[in-house]
Amino acid sequence: MTELLGSTPCALLWVIALTAVGASAPAAVTLGKEEPQRIGLWNGRAALGDGQVEATEVRITLYRPQRGNGAAIVICPGGGYGGHAIQPEGHGIAKWLNSHGVTGVVLEYRLPAGRHRVPLLDAQRAIRTVRANARAWQLDPARIGIMGFSAGGHLAATAATHFEDGSPNATDPVERLSARPDFAILVYPVITMGAHTHQGSRNNLLGKDPSPELIELYSNEKQVTARTPPTFLAHAEDDVPVPPIHSRLFYEALQARKIPSDWLRLPSGGHGLNGYKGPMWDAWQEKSLAWLRELKLLSPAVGGGDTD
Repeated sequence: MTELLGSTPCALLWVIALTAVGASAPAAVTLGKEEPQRIGLWNGRAALGDGQVEATEVRITLYRPQRGNGAAIVICPGGGYGGHAIQPEGHGIAKWLNSHGVTGVVLEYRLPAGRHRVPLLDAQRAIRTVRANARAWQLDPARIGIMGFSAGGHLAATAATHFEDGSPNATDPVERLSARPDFAILVYPVITMGAHTHQGSRNNLLGKDPSPELIELYSNEKQVTARTPPTFLAHAEDDVPVPPIHSRLFYEALQARKIPSDWLRLPSGGHGLNGYKGPMWDAWQEKSLAWLRELKLLSPAVGGGDTD
């Protein structure tokens, strides 16, 4: 666990790479490395679970750096499961990642309105889609992470604790791939659906009168296993809407199972860290990148990352 004491820190269109999955797919569109690309995940038939689908599309926006280092992160913006803080916690984050040679993938997951499965299905599909396109997008399929903020942090934590290895005999080649992220970064995340939950997020995800079983299932501190990926957490001590006990519960569960993990305790900034700017915002960014490098999950970009 890292505690920041000072006030100034050191500062996917549905494309399948045929050679990666060995199956036919819709015609690919050439991806420029400089212009972000909006890509459909479900080909217009989004999964609902138990073999059911709905006629809708879920999109990711792919940001590729000019000189990548092979890592990619699926980004889940917050918004209480009732909206998306898509600019500061999505597109802005992808551009920042690009500046460090990391491919950013902004996920516009479906808002659940009590359909608790759909955000996770979208996050799993996004991870699989990035992995399916690893060769085409010059990525390492073993360095595909997930990041989330607030309720998006809950979704990222859910993806890190509720994943599937893929179905080798699936008709859809994307579904043959693992949905396990290789690492997770959680920034002021909602974690528990229990006593300390963020009530709005819980109501939107689980409904207003969820069963004890659902509360347990989506209290992610109770779902950590030996296969949960390495995780970095950052949380302000003075966060009122989502108090830091959320990160503490998850961090303690990770440590108990000896999962490589770090928890950056920020002394101030509240929820959103002073409006996504300033020393507390800078601190989690710098520390999370350093942590990824320590774990050799983030290697230096060839020739450096983007500079703008």
